[in-house]
Amino acid sequence: MIGKKKRGASLVLASLMLFAAACGGTKDNGGSASPAAAPSSPAAQASESAAATPAAADKKIVLGFSQVGAESGWRTANTNSIKDSAAEAGFELKFSDAQQKQENQIKAIRTFIQQKVDVISFSPVVESGWDTVLKEAKDAGIPVILTDRAVDSKDTSLYKTFIGSDFVEEGRKAGQWLVDQNKDAQEDVNIVELQGTTGSAPANDRKSGFEEVIKSNGKLKIIASQTGDFTRAKGKEVMQAFLKAHKKIDVLYAHNDDMALGAIQAIEAAGLVPGKDIVIISVDAVKDGMVAASEGKINYIVECNPLLGPQLMQAVRDVLAGTEIPQRIVTEETAFTSEQAKAALPDRKY
Repeated sequence: MIGKKKRGASLVLASLMLFAAACGGTKDNGGSASPAAAPSSPAAQASESAAATPAAADKKIVLGFSQVGAESGWRTANTNSIKDSAAEAGFELKFSDAQQKQENQIKAIRTFIQQKVDVISFSPVVESGWDTVLKEAKDAGIPVILTDRAVDSKDTSLYKTFIGSDFVEEGRKAGQWLVDQNKDAQEDVNIVELQGTTGSAPANDRKSGFEEVIKSNGKLKIIASQTGDFTRAKGKEVMQAFLKAHKKIDVLYAHNDDMALGAIQAIEAAGLVPGKDIVIISVDAVKDGMVAASEGKINYIVECNPLLGPQLMQAVRDVLAGTEIPQRIVTEETAFTSEQAKAALPDRKY
């Protein structure tokens, strides 16, 4: 009798085990598993465990970004665009401020490599000296995207794409406006130039584009050219030195708005009228620059769009998805006279 009870209990237990196996199959495999299926192998169990975790596609993308610094209104708008766009895209952003020092950016990039981020992006402080650290990123299998500024590496496989303005074209636009304004000049037109950070792509390219165009008019002469480091304070300081060294300055060409705004302070302090006594050409078209242009203090302002965040996040998605993207993505930009700046200012986003 006891034996029969034991056998009955064993049958009930076996039935329960078969039922449990069938439920497990239905849960994991959409009901296609058979109750008589053999126990899972270790490899199969590992696969089942992976299936129970969130899919790789659901993993938050981690982007490491090294910014040049916070030297200007343009840079602040650029930083905000990247941070806001990363949050909107649902990315985890590891952000580093290089404070305009290349060694800080190289350290940040190496930290991103150690952290095994998915993508590294940065706006290079200067053009040269990146090959070693970019090769380290490539060897680690981490794609790199350049924004705003380029590098001069001959090995273009070290980065996936460069998103940003055509700085040479910006210089050409500035130069062409000046050529058009002085086509009938009978006397020399003395130009002073406030360059951006020495060795940086925008400083190099805005200078070369400007010079390329103005050489068509022999009356246009650059009599002094010095870096203002893209900052308002340095722009004011250098302009003060220009005014002391040169009795006749007709035109100021500033590589960005902040330097132009600093120079305006120096010009006004010297008892001169910016935009009249000295014609001013600038690049960026951020809000403060556009305000000065609308007031006639800047005569011509070439746009350099800082809102690169949405384009960067899309490039990150495309690179991680294996989608082919162009190695150069140019942003669309325009230029403004004083009157055009006044009309455009109410609707500006930066």
